[in-house]
Amino acid sequence: MHKEGRCTVELKDLFDQYAQLLYCGPGEAGNGAVTDDPVDDAADIEADIQQEIQGMQNTTSKQQALFTPVKIEVQCVLFFKTRQPVEPVSLVHRICEDAFYDKALKRTRFVKRLTPMTRMGKANERSLEEVSKLVLGPVFHDDGREWKFAIRPTIRNHQAMKRDEIIKRVADLAGKPHTVDLTRYDRLILVDVYRTLNAIAQNILGMSVVSDDYEKFKRYNLAEIYEPTRPESTAGVTVNAPTQ
Repeated sequence: MHKEGRCTVELKDLFDQYAQLLYCGPGEAGNGAVTDDPVDDAADIEADIQQEIQGMQNTTSKQQALFTPVKIEVQCVLFFKTRQPVEPVSLVHRICEDAFYDKALKRTRFVKRLTPMTRMGKANERSLEEVSKLVLGPVFHDDGREWKFAIRPTIRNHQAMKRDEIIKRVADLAGKPHTVDLTRYDRLILVDVYRTLNAIAQNILGMSVVSDDYEKFKRYNLAEIYEPTRPESTAGVTVNAPTQ
């Protein structure tokens, strides 16, 4: 459990660094810190994490915080709520781009994959259509360009909406003159659907459109960018964040 806590602190610190760089003047970003010093005692680790998280909450008010961790109780998944002027897709792209071109500046130890969500809603057919129109409109309908696109759903703890149904509906909403190309796409539509396991269980849907370098940047997996998996040892499952 303490690794998820350290991952939260690590992400908050990373996001605040980029908020300072991309959105804020000196002193306007929220505060967050993570230490690389090894700690052997599990109790000390847990206490340290709680202290750091509490410090994050106390030093930055809700009105000022650009990034707020939200507990959703989905295994290996952490969620951060953002507010303007943060744009999740460009933020995550910049973080992964910097990591890709300068691996010596490794900023994370526990974080795995980053998944931006431009809009979120309930995981049902009506909300899928509403979220799709808001997310896809500026990319596919407002600038007059023709795109080749692909759709990549990720579904966790959820059975009501089927993968094929999501793909078909989103493709219809992207519409013509755009065409589907699964391997040489110009834009990739990410759709995340999951059921939270906290006190108020709910089905959540998030969506974003990312660029054609998604595979180049290891599907926004920072761990893979910094230390690529060797071809001969690819068996196994990569998770978003460690649990123990």
